[in-house]
Amino acid sequence: MSSLLQHLPARWRARRQGEDTVDNASVPAETQLDIKRSKEESDSESLASKEITTAVDPELNPGELTFEEDAAGGMGRHLGVFSCTLLIVGRIIGTGIFSTPSSILGSVGSVGASLMLWVLGFALSFCGLFIWLEFGTMFPRSGGEKVYLEAVYKKPKHLATVVFAMNAIVLGFTAAGCIVRLDSLSILVAAGHSAERWVTRGIALGVIGFVTLLHGLTPRLGVWVMNGLSIFKIGILLFVVVTGWVVLSGKTHIADPHANFRNAFAGSSHSSNDYATATFKVLNAYAGWANVNYVLNNVKNPVRTLKIAGPLGLGICAALYLLANISYFAAATKEEIMHSGTTVASLFFKKVFGTKAQKALSVFVALSTLAMLVKLTFAAARINQELAKEGVPLPFGNRFWASNWPTGKSPLPGLIIHLIPSIIVIIAPPPSVAYPFILDVEGYPGQIINFFIVVGLFWLRWHKPHAPRPFKVWWPLAVFFLAAAIFLLVAPFLRPANGVGDTPPLPYYLYCLVGIAIMVAGVLYWAAWRIVPRWFGYEYVPRKETLSDGTVVTLFSRQKIE
Repeated sequence: MSSLLQHLPARWRARRQGEDTVDNASVPAETQLDIKRSKEESDSESLASKEITTAVDPELNPGELTFEEDAAGGMGRHLGVFSCTLLIVGRIIGTGIFSTPSSILGSVGSVGASLMLWVLGFALSFCGLFIWLEFGTMFPRSGGEKVYLEAVYKKPKHLATVVFAMNAIVLGFTAAGCIVRLDSLSILVAAGHSAERWVTRGIALGVIGFVTLLHGLTPRLGVWVMNGLSIFKIGILLFVVVTGWVVLSGKTHIADPHANFRNAFAGSSHSSNDYATATFKVLNAYAGWANVNYVLNNVKNPVRTLKIAGPLGLGICAALYLLANISYFAAATKEEIMHSGTTVASLFFKKVFGTKAQKALSVFVALSTLAMLVKLTFAAARINQELAKEGVPLPFGNRFWASNWPTGKSPLPGLIIHLIPSIIVIIAPPPSVAYPFILDVEGYPGQIINFFIVVGLFWLRWHKPHAPRPFKVWWPLAVFFLAAAIFLLVAPFLRPANGVGDTPPLPYYLYCLVGIAIMVAGVLYWAAWRIVPRWFGYEYVPRKETLSDGTVVTLFSRQKIE
C-alpha cells in the first residue's frame, strides 16, 4: 500500500494521511484493527485498478480519454488470472502448431534449423512479452499497441492512432484460421464428404458468424466457451506430446523414430530471406502473448493479473510447441512433413494411429481453431471499440462503433468491424496461395509496429526516467527484440535461395510491399482527416460524449478556423 501511495500526487497522500489521524481513543483496539484492515483492503483494491503512471504525470496520458473515461461502460472488470491465462493460451494455440511446421521446414530445409527457429520464436516472444508488460502495467487500459503508440508518439497528433487503426482493421484476419483448417478437409473429411471450395467457405462463414453473435449477444457465455475450449486445446497438444514420447521409446510400428534427429542440420538453407520468412510464420504461431493487453479494461487488478498471466500463458504454449514439433519429427520423415500440405498434425495421427484417427483429429483441430477464433475475436473487438472511442473517423459515425449495442455489455459493432475483412479473405483466392501470403502480410506490418514500440520504450525511459513503472524490462532483452525486429524488416527483401519464396507465383517481396502500402494508406487517411480540411479553412475539434451504456467516446466536430 505504502509503495503505491508514494507515487500519488502530494494532495492525494495528504488527504489519505489526514484520514488516518482521526482520534480513535474512544474506539476499542480490536475494532480499530478491523477498521484499519478493512480500509487497507479497500484502498489496495481501489488502487489496483488505477493508472498510477498518469496520476503522477498527466502528460503521459495516451489519447483523448482519461483512464476512468476509457474504462467506463461494458461488463466492467470480470476476468481473473485463470481466464486471462487461458485467454493467452487459447489465442496462441490455433492453426500455427498444427499447420506451419511443414511450411517452416520447407523454408529452412532441415529439422535442426526448424527446431532452432521455434526456440528463437519463443525467445523473441518472451522479450516482446516483457516489453508489453512494462507498457501494460504503466497504462493498464484496453487497446494494446494503440495505447502505447499514443503515449509515446504524440506528434503529429492522432497519426499513430490512425496508422495503427488501418493495420488493425484491414488486417483483421480471423478468416485465415478458417480457411486453413476447414479447407484442410477437417469436418468434411471426417464425415466422408469432399471439401469443395465453396462448401468449405460456407462453413468458414458460418463459424465467423457464430463467433460474432456469441460474443456480441451472450458475452458471459462467450467467456465460458473460451475457457472450456482452451482447456480442450491444451488436452489435444498434451496427447500429441505424450504420443510422441511413446513413439520415441520405440514401442510403436514407426520403424526409426530417431532418424530425423541424426545429422539434424543437413540440408539447411543459407538464405537470410528463407529464415526471415520462416521466422514470421513462427512468430505468427506464437501470436497472442499480448492478448490480455488488448482487454485490460475487463481485467480484475490488471497490473498483478498481467504480470502473472502473461509469462504463465506463453510458457505453457512454448513448452507444448517444442515438444509437439519433436513428436511430429519422430513419427514422419522430413520429406513426408515437407509435402504434407497445410496440416502436419493430420499426417502425424495417420502415421501413428491410421486413417480413422486422422479423421478424428480433423474434428479436434477444427474445434481448436474455433477456440482460437473465439479468443482472437474477443480481443479484436475491444481494439476496434477503443479506436472508435478515440475518434478515428469511421463510416456512419463513431457513436455506434464505440457502443456496447445491443446488450450494453459487449461491443457487437466492434465485432462487425472485425467480421468484414474476414469475409473478404474467406471468398478470396485459393487457400494454397492465400494462406501463406496472409501469414506473411500479417507479420510484416506487425514488425514495423513492434519496431516503433521498442524504440518508444527507450525514448520513454530517457524522456521520463522517473515515471512509475510497476514492471521494468531488462534493457538487453529490449535490445535483442529491437535487433530482431530490424532483421525481420530488412531480410525479406533479400533474394531467397529458390528465387521465388514460398508463395509462387507471387513475388517473394510482395507481402512486404503490401504491408507497407497498408500503413502508407493509414498516413494518407490521417492527412485527409487532419491536414486537407485546413486547406479549406476548417479543422476538427474534439469533444467527449457519454453514451447510454456508459461508454465515453471522443467525437470531432468540424469548425471554421478563426
